[in-house]
Amino acid sequence: MLNGVSEENSSMCTNASSLLAVIGAFGSSQSIVLSRILQTFRIPMISYASTCACLSDRQKYPTFFRVVPSDDYQVKAFAQLLVHFNWTWVGLLRGDHNYGHFAAKGLLRELQDTKVCVAYQEIIPLLYTRQAGLRIMKVMHSSTAKVVLVFADEGEMAPFLRDYMTQNITGIQWVAINAWVKASVFSGREYYPYLGGTIGFSIRIGHISRLGDFLQTVNPKRYPDNVLVRELWESLYGCNPFPSSVTQMPPCSGQESLLEQHSAYMNTSSPRFSYNVYKAVYAIAHSLHNLLLCQPGRGPFQNNSCAQRNNIQPWQLQHYLQEVNFHIAGEEVAFDAKGNSVPYYDIINWQRGTEGNIEFVNVGLFDGTKTIGEELLIQKDRIMWAGHQSEVPVSVCSATCLPGSRKAVRRGEPICCFDCVPCDSGKISNQTNSVDCTICPEDFWSNNDRTACIAKKVEYLTFDSLGIALTVMSVVGACFTLAVCGVFFCHRHTAIVRVNNSELSFFILFALTLCFLCSLLFIGKPTYWSCMLRHTAFSIIFSLCISCILGKTLVVLAAFTATRPGHNIMKWLGPKQQRTIIFSCTLVQVVICAAWLIDAPPFPSRNAQYEHSKIIVECSVGSSLAFWCVLGYIGLQACLCFVLAFLARNLPGNFNEAKFITFSMLIFSAVWLAFIPAYISSPGNYADAVESFAILASSFGLLFCLFAPKSYIILLKPEKNTKQHLMGKEKK
Repeated sequence: MLNGVSEENSSMCTNASSLLAVIGAFGSSQSIVLSRILQTFRIPMISYASTCACLSDRQKYPTFFRVVPSDDYQVKAFAQLLVHFNWTWVGLLRGDHNYGHFAAKGLLRELQDTKVCVAYQEIIPLLYTRQAGLRIMKVMHSSTAKVVLVFADEGEMAPFLRDYMTQNITGIQWVAINAWVKASVFSGREYYPYLGGTIGFSIRIGHISRLGDFLQTVNPKRYPDNVLVRELWESLYGCNPFPSSVTQMPPCSGQESLLEQHSAYMNTSSPRFSYNVYKAVYAIAHSLHNLLLCQPGRGPFQNNSCAQRNNIQPWQLQHYLQEVNFHIAGEEVAFDAKGNSVPYYDIINWQRGTEGNIEFVNVGLFDGTKTIGEELLIQKDRIMWAGHQSEVPVSVCSATCLPGSRKAVRRGEPICCFDCVPCDSGKISNQTNSVDCTICPEDFWSNNDRTACIAKKVEYLTFDSLGIALTVMSVVGACFTLAVCGVFFCHRHTAIVRVNNSELSFFILFALTLCFLCSLLFIGKPTYWSCMLRHTAFSIIFSLCISCILGKTLVVLAAFTATRPGHNIMKWLGPKQQRTIIFSCTLVQVVICAAWLIDAPPFPSRNAQYEHSKIIVECSVGSSLAFWCVLGYIGLQACLCFVLAFLARNLPGNFNEAKFITFSMLIFSAVWLAFIPAYISSPGNYADAVESFAILASSFGLLFCLFAPKSYIILLKPEKNTKQHLMGKEKK
């Protein structure tokens, strides 16, 4: 090969090689040896069948090219096939040799970044035994993996499958490699129940134009110097077309016609390796063509030179071979930096033929020219799966987690084995097999199925059942107060109204009316102005009411004290002084409220912490210190009223108003002492309802305690509405 075909040159390695390139070899082992020899002479070689990934090492095999895909591509194709059909739980069988070892290792490497897991990995021993086969089948039968990928050739698979068929195991979806995906030994009808539906990759079959016509013209007379033609004729006809040659076969003319029994020779429908040789020849032809088209001064070599046409060097041809790119039979042919060609695989599916045997049907293509993830082109509707099913088989360790749940990996098991855990409240997953649940935005909450975020329900004290009840109580309280005011006004000249200081009574009734009505401010959606108004109005109105009651208490106490000799205190508690006391006490509360509004006024806020599925619109007090100050001031006024009224409880007279003031302050204090813990523990609209209820309850307490006894006498016991009776001086 290195010295040319001339036999006259008896000395070895005396002349430069006339060899520019080599097409071959078939097996990877032969290619390894041949490439190591040829690289010394920088002679490129193109293999048409060597698939070992080791030949991609450019440091060891710098002149090696191939038109057949590397095993690395087949492994990538298998990984994409598993991902494409969502087979996440697969079994793996391999032969006990380097190919099986490196192929399985490469597959596991490709599957690292996918969701596919290997359930088991079993080795078919070189020295196969039935016992070893049954052990593997036991593993397959006990596993939930229904898809089994095999890295072995037909010689290793044949004895294993014979035992497999005797065990009557069905339902396995086989995935085959190129080595046995089109093995005719498994095409018998007895194999279909067990191997039907097998899918795998085969080196692509291409069409060689006019090959059949050419083969019909081949005969020894036309090609007398071709040794291969002579050997072919001897094989086909058992005769010697050249009688002068030394052979024991009978002579023949060399022009015999091709018979029907020679159909295997004439069958050009599936020339797998011939097609690869065809591509290799054209790759060299295109490279030579490009080399000869080189224009001086624009060449790729030193000083932009071109190769000399009468002295082309192999390394110069390799340069053009590395850059060659052409299309043949609709397929792109090119080499990457490692000498690998663009990978193409046919996807083969084993289907039942008309006679019950297995037919190898092309159902797709792996096209290496496509972008990553789009190389697979599969006609799913043409595929027949294991068990003669048209539906894609399911091979998973765990069932799919539906939207609304997430995957929780089981401890100590592969990531493909997991439990489905419902998403927590406030989180959703809207895809199957979600790893995590997504937290809903602040103003949204998960629906009942945990599949979508919906807007949170906005709540506040509205005019619904609770709001209506409070509104009715407020209006009724105000009406009662106005009714009492009307009664007092109509009987303003009677003794009981005059004795109890009618002016202060009307002030108290006016303040109580406002107290009842101010509870309405707590109903409805809080706004910036309503939040400021509800707290300040409530505190000032109640302070006014308690201030009036405090003034009345002082007047009652002073009136009875003035009856004692030497006491003339009433001159200090005239109408002007009473108004001054009321104004001064109320002014203090007004100042506190003004400071509150200036420093940190109440404002509407959205509370999403108490109940995560709702947004409670409430009024934040702004300054807690100011809020408790206004309540504390009202409490201080109530305590002072209570103490003064308690001191006057035993004063003479049939109608001692101090007793009713004492009792009213007890009720008032009890209501607001109960309000504090209830208010603190109640959220949003319930806090507003509690405060509104406390206002109404205390107002009703004051109204009935202070004015019910007087109204009773005015309306039902008018005979007691005299000054003598009230002072306890009536005649018996």
